[in-house]
Amino acid sequence: MSTSNPNVVAKPIRFNGYLKRNVPAHDAELTSTDAGTPMGEQMRLYWQPVCLSSELADVPKAIRIMGEDLVVFRDKSGDVGVLHRHCSHRGASLEYGVIAEHGIRCCYHGWHYAVDGSLLDAPCEADATRLKQTVCHGAYPAFERDGLVFAYMGPPDRKPPFPEYDTYTRPGDTKLVPFSNVYPCNWLQVYENIMDHMHTAVLHNHMTVEGVDQATADGVSLEGFGDMPVMQWEATRNNNGMVFIAGRRLPDNKVWVRMTEMIFPNYLQIGSLVPTAARERHSTSSCTRWSVPVDDTHMIIFGFRHFNSEVDPDGIGCEADCGVDKIDFLVGQTGNRSYDEGQRAPGDWEALVSQRPIAVHALEHPGSSDVGVYMLRKLLRDMVRGKTPADTLHAQLTAAGEPLPLYSQDSVLDVQELPSAEDRKLILSLGKRVFEAMRSADPLPADERDAHVRRQLDLIERSAAAPAAAQQAERATT
Repeated sequence: MSTSNPNVVAKPIRFNGYLKRNVPAHDAELTSTDAGTPMGEQMRLYWQPVCLSSELADVPKAIRIMGEDLVVFRDKSGDVGVLHRHCSHRGASLEYGVIAEHGIRCCYHGWHYAVDGSLLDAPCEADATRLKQTVCHGAYPAFERDGLVFAYMGPPDRKPPFPEYDTYTRPGDTKLVPFSNVYPCNWLQVYENIMDHMHTAVLHNHMTVEGVDQATADGVSLEGFGDMPVMQWEATRNNNGMVFIAGRRLPDNKVWVRMTEMIFPNYLQIGSLVPTAARERHSTSSCTRWSVPVDDTHMIIFGFRHFNSEVDPDGIGCEADCGVDKIDFLVGQTGNRSYDEGQRAPGDWEALVSQRPIAVHALEHPGSSDVGVYMLRKLLRDMVRGKTPADTLHAQLTAAGEPLPLYSQDSVLDVQELPSAEDRKLILSLGKRVFEAMRSADPLPADERDAHVRRQLDLIERSAAAPAAAQQAERATT
C-alpha cells in the first residue's frame, strides 16, 4: 500500500543527464508556418513584409517566406512583383529572369509574366494564344511602403486593407526608416521574447565575461533598464493582441511605466529605445516589427525605426545604421559578431538562436516571470483554432478612415515613493491606470489621442498624490 504524501515534493536527481537525453517534439501548431499549417494559414491572412525596397535592383531577388520559394522584383514601370520562383513552363528559376518594362521574362524560353502572374508572351510558340488564355503563374499582390515591400499571400477573396497606425505619423515629424534582422531560428522564439521583458534587466545589463572590451559591454546594455520591473500583462483588442506593462521606481519620486503591444499573429511596436524613455512625460513608439518566418528554422525581423523629436529628443538614433540586417541600437541584435564576441557579451541574437533552431516548450520550467510568454502562446493557439473574436476596434476605425491606435509607450509620473510592499502595489496600480488611459483614447480622432492621454496622466498623478500624502502623515503619527 502506498504511503506517499502528495504534498511532499520529490528532490531532483543530481547528475541526471542520462535520464534527459531524449528531446521531445516542438510545438508544431504554433511554430510551423508552411502552407497548410494552422499558423501558416493564419499569417497568410495579413500583409507581410518580404524584403527592403533597397534590395530591389536591376536583377530579381530570390526570397523564401513561410516555406515558399519566391522571387521579388520591381519592373521598369515601377510595379513590384512577388511571384513563385519557378517558371510555369519548365521550372527554371525566375531569379535568373530578365526584368522587363512590365513584369519579368524567364531566361530559359522567354516566357513573360506580368506582376499579377498573367502570361504576356511565349516567344518559342508560333501561336501563344491558347497558353495566354490558360496559364497564369503564381503571384501575390505586393506594394512598397516607406522602404519595405509587402505581400499578401492569403486567399484572394480575403485580402485586407493594409493597417495604418497613428504612430506612423505622430508626431508630425516622424520618419519611418526600414530595417531587417536575420535570425537562424524559429519565428516564435524571437516574437515571444518581447513579452519576456524581465530579461532586459539581466541580458541587457552587462551580462558579460570579465575582461570584455568596455565598448562592447556598453553596446549590449540598455541604460535605465537595469532595475527589475514590476510586471503585468493584459489581452487587448478582443484577444487579437496583448500588452506588457512594466513599472519601475525611479529616483526623485518618479515612476516609469513602459508598455509594448503585440497585434497577432506577428506584429508589434516598441516604446522608446533611448535613455530619455525614463525621463520624458509621455512618448510613443520608436520601432515597428514584424517577425516573419522564412521557414520553420529561419526568420527575419522586418520593421520601421521611428525617428522623431518625441521618442528621441537628444537625437541618439542613427538612420544610417538601419538597413539590411542592421539596426541602430543595442549590439547583439544581429549575427554580425564573432563567436568569441557573442560568448563574452551575449545579446538577443545569441540568447534566442541558442534555444535550438526550434525551441522545445516541453523542456521548459516556467516561473512567475514567464506569465507573459505563456499568455501569448495561449492567445495565439486560440487564434489558430478559430476561437478568437473579430477585432471590432480595427474594423470600426478602418471603416471610419481613422488610423489605428497602439498602446506602446513610455510615461513618467511624479508619485511619492511608499515603503517597499506598498510601493509595489502602487506601481502596479499606476501601470494599469496608464493602460486604461491609453485605451480610453481609442474612439477619438487620431489627432486628439495624444492630448487626451496627457490629460489622463495629469489626473492619475493628482489622484495618486492624495493617498500617498495621507499614508505618509499616518506613518508620521505612529
